[in-house]
Amino acid sequence: MIQVRIPATTANLGPGFDCMGLALDLWNTFSLHLSGAPGSVRVETVGEGATTLPTDATHLVARTMIDETWPGMLPTDTGILIRCHNDVPAGSGMGSSSTAVLAGLIFASALAAHALHRGDAQKVLETVQSTENMQRVLERAIKLEGHGDNVAPALLGGLILVVPNGSAVVRRVEFSPLKVVVCVPDYKFLTVDARAALPTQYSKADAVFNIGHAVLVLEALRTGDNALLALGVADRIHEPYRIPLIPGATEVRNAALQAGAIACVLSGAGPGLLAFSADRHAEIGQAMQSAFAAHGMRARSWVLSAVERGTEIHPAPTM
Repeated sequence: MIQVRIPATTANLGPGFDCMGLALDLWNTFSLHLSGAPGSVRVETVGEGATTLPTDATHLVARTMIDETWPGMLPTDTGILIRCHNDVPAGSGMGSSSTAVLAGLIFASALAAHALHRGDAQKVLETVQSTENMQRVLERAIKLEGHGDNVAPALLGGLILVVPNGSAVVRRVEFSPLKVVVCVPDYKFLTVDARAALPTQYSKADAVFNIGHAVLVLEALRTGDNALLALGVADRIHEPYRIPLIPGATEVRNAALQAGAIACVLSGAGPGLLAFSADRHAEIGQAMQSAFAAHGMRARSWVLSAVERGTEIHPAPTM
């Protein structure tokens, strides 16, 4: 039927809490097929999560697709097979769950189009790819996630601002070519726990501090001003409360800076950390992994470019 290819993302970028995200050149690919016994839903996964993710309708892609499909639009004469090829690690701070939610929403629109257009593959593809449908997917994804700093760059690509204002205001921001290092420890740090760690109120001084520094980060990324980026990534809203909950995170940040990084922040809510650098990316990644190892944790690192392109939608490969 259809295939979607969705990039990893990193959110917050230091002070841009829940409002700023960036697409990265690491991808999850999902394909939707009409196959199997009527009413059945199967999910096959290769790559990240292959041995741990559900294989039935409880999988996040399938669950989102079913929950968001219009009444009467699920096929009754065949089953559904979803194939996932995951390169984005789950629970890493790189937006893996956002790729699954987006895939589920896009698949729901594909099933609706399939029913409405009586299986005309070209019309289904055109309907799913339409600007109107992508806008609906974006709006619904933001509502499901509660904030759009991961789903918006995953869908649209690039550097994205997402500001709640009744309905979310979403804007792409031009940025200079950028390469980062993301280091993720083998440590379970659930988003719900990361959220629970935050205070319910902040001082006026902290709010003003973060507003100003978020503006600095945007200007630094737009112009490629590394000195300004190093200054701008300071945060008082979430990192002071989350970093201490990730063993070794402070030392990992210091190791990245000592190895030549311009700046180092949590990737999303963590536990991954993201280092900005103009060069020495491999050395920075190794230094970060070694710092985690000193705290008894295995870690992996990726050197990734920021990407302008977002979700790609194509016909599914034949089975």
